[in-house]
Amino acid sequence: MTASVFIGTSVDGFIARTNGDLDFLPEGGGEPHGYNEFIASVDAIVIGRKTFETVLAFESWPYGDKRVVVLSSRPLDLSAVRGGVVEQMAGPPAEIVSQLAARGIKHLYIDGGITIQRFLREGAIQRLIITRVPVLIGEGIPLFGSLPRDIRLRHLATRHYPSGLVQSEYQVVE
Repeated sequence: MTASVFIGTSVDGFIARTNGDLDFLPEGGGEPHGYNEFIASVDAIVIGRKTFETVLAFESWPYGDKRVVVLSSRPLDLSAVRGGVVEQMAGPPAEIVSQLAARGIKHLYIDGGITIQRFLREGAIQRLIITRVPVLIGEGIPLFGSLPRDIRLRHLATRHYPSGLVQSEYQVVE
C-alpha cells in the first residue's frame, strides 16, 4: 500500500486560512499541474471531517466516483454527498490503512491538515507532492504540525509552471 499527499500551500506553508477558506488557491486548481494524472492513480481518498465539510460546500463533488473515506469518531450525515462513494471510518492510521489494504486498495490519497499530520506522525505516508502557490497569507492552517521526531525526505522532483506554481515531490525515507 502506498499513501500519498497531493496538496497546495501558500509559500508560507498554509493549506487554508484560519477559517478554512481556500480563496488564495487558483480557481479550479489553476493550470494543469499533474492532479488529474495523480487522482487517476488513486484507489481511495482518506479525509478528515473538516475537509469533508469543506468539500461538501463546493459546487460539485471534487472526487468523482473515487471511494472516499471520511475519518470521524462522531456520526456523519453522508446523505449530502452528490454523486460520490463515501464511507466513514475511525481509528488510528495504521488500522485504517490495514482495513483498506485488506479490501484490495493499493494507493491512498491522504488529504486534509489534521489527517495528513496524523498519518505522517505514524509513518503511514510514503509520498508527498506539495504545490506552492505564489502568495503569502500570513496565518492559517499549517500543512505540518509538531512532530515527535524528524521525518527524512528524499527529493524526487521539482517542477515550475508559468503561473508561478512550484511543485516538489518527495519520498518519505524510513
